[in-house]
Amino acid sequence: QVQLVESGGGLVQPGGSLKLSCEVPGSNLDNFHVGWFRQAPGKEREYVAIISRGGGTIYSTDVVKGRFSISRDTIQRTVDLQMDRLEVADTARYYCAASAGRAAVASSSAFDYWGQGTQVTVSS
Repeated sequence: QVQLVESGGGLVQPGGSLKLSCEVPGSNLDNFHVGWFRQAPGKEREYVAIISRGGGTIYSTDVVKGRFSISRDTIQRTVDLQMDRLEVADTARYYCAASAGRAAVASSSAFDYWGQGTQVTVSS
């Protein structure tokens, strides 16, 4: 079982930035495709960004609009989601997920392991 732990959420004003991090305590995510998803109250979970084992990235253009960036920090052994120019519509619980599949797929059903999520609230 892979236990994912997210951190970095919080309250930020519109236009601000946050960096979310995902880790497996005591291990790393090198052998997984890793994705960030989010779910707002009353809405379905949607994918935000995915980074493959090889470092390739996929973004939800509708969500990200050039504002977010996913990356691997090999020193900290985390997968980070840098979020800039945050909007009220970005308010949601953000989840990290890991997939052991052959290819990175932009669908929550392709991911085997999930964290508990971290809350991001964008409000003035």
